[in-house]
Amino acid sequence: MQLLKPHIATEKVPQEKVDETYKKLRLQVFLGIFIGYAGYYLLRNNFSLAIPQLTQAGFSKGQLGLALSAVSLAYGISKFVMGMVSDHSNARVFLPLGLVLAALVNLALGFIPVLTSSITIMFIALFVLGWFQGMGWPPSGRVLVHWYSINERGGKTAIWNVAHNVGGGFMAPIATGGIALVGSYFALDGFKSYHGAFILPAIIGLVVAFIAFLLIRDTPESVGLPPIEAYRNDYPNKDHKLFETELTTREILFKYVLNNKWIWLIAVANIFVYLVRYGVENWAPTYLTEVKHITLASSSWSYFWYEIAGIPGTLIAGWVSDKVFKGRRGPAGFVFMLVVSAFVLLYMNATNIVVINFALIMIGFWIYGPVMLIGLQALDLVPKKAAGTAAGLTGLFGYFFGSFSANAIIGYTVDWFGWQAGFGLILGASLLAAALFALTWHVRGQTLTD
Repeated sequence: MQLLKPHIATEKVPQEKVDETYKKLRLQVFLGIFIGYAGYYLLRNNFSLAIPQLTQAGFSKGQLGLALSAVSLAYGISKFVMGMVSDHSNARVFLPLGLVLAALVNLALGFIPVLTSSITIMFIALFVLGWFQGMGWPPSGRVLVHWYSINERGGKTAIWNVAHNVGGGFMAPIATGGIALVGSYFALDGFKSYHGAFILPAIIGLVVAFIAFLLIRDTPESVGLPPIEAYRNDYPNKDHKLFETELTTREILFKYVLNNKWIWLIAVANIFVYLVRYGVENWAPTYLTEVKHITLASSSWSYFWYEIAGIPGTLIAGWVSDKVFKGRRGPAGFVFMLVVSAFVLLYMNATNIVVINFALIMIGFWIYGPVMLIGLQALDLVPKKAAGTAAGLTGLFGYFFGSFSANAIIGYTVDWFGWQAGFGLILGASLLAAALFALTWHVRGQTLTD
């Protein structure tokens, strides 16, 4: 654990060089967490590229879906647990370490055939992968709260959040390229082409981890700079109180996170936001092909644009919460979820394919803003030294309850009561999320003090 211990510089940067050093390092550390977090997404969902060949090997879609669910299950728990660990850790080491471990799991899946020989073994391997994946968000949040003050944090977090779209977007062609390479040049006995979906992304992930380590710096204090609030004269509370001393795990949990009603409120809101996000995302291809009778290729493009539309939506949400609402995230989340509700209503009732695709793309545009705002608000509501734990708790609720509801509950609802009932659940969740955002309308920054 000595390797992960936060570092504090013994020498301070001379006052005349503070501004120059801050500007240089703020860009550098931001690039580090952006590239690093994109690397995590190269290694998160590449198992899905192996599913077609695994079904040919005799596994059912249900079995493989169960194995794949291990990633989300482990990720939700790990994001909370690793969030607590990251609050006491050096982000420069913590983020690359998790990425290296995730890459090693992928290499094992690629080079050890027995790891893809049964559903039980795959579930265990993917659970371990999901656990290491939980080491990406918390240290990124730690860097964001230490290097960017509250009035600028929304825009910067929104830009950083695009890293998951970048990493997820590059994952498919890289994994597909790995499959082609292994199938063409390394078709050894017991070595299938789908193993390339794990190997090539893992190799790139190791390179990305090294780059992230070179770029990231833990906190301004670790390099001899003053706290960001003092540098920008932008404080998270009225008395300009800072929380620069390291907190114990007990203090973080019971004084600043579990005792904070606003954290619990946005954690519950995250359940409904994730139910909408994954309820639409995961079921769009099936709904469009089975009900609207469009081809799978066309539905795949609709899915693609749903994801891409989330990039500008996320950036706008961050800008609006910073510039229009002066660091208050609740109003932006409320407006965005109301608009999502309107487009869900249009999506579930439209009959024209152009209108259906337009509604789907608009849901993607508006839903990713609230996804980002929940995590950002968690960072805002607690002292910087508790940022990872707070974000981890909201992530636990989103993935463990929201993602599960989107997959299982909506699936069974559609089976028993039809698609309109399924979309009724999504619409209700969207309105509930809007209502919960509204309750935080006037909340800005930290709400608890010593």
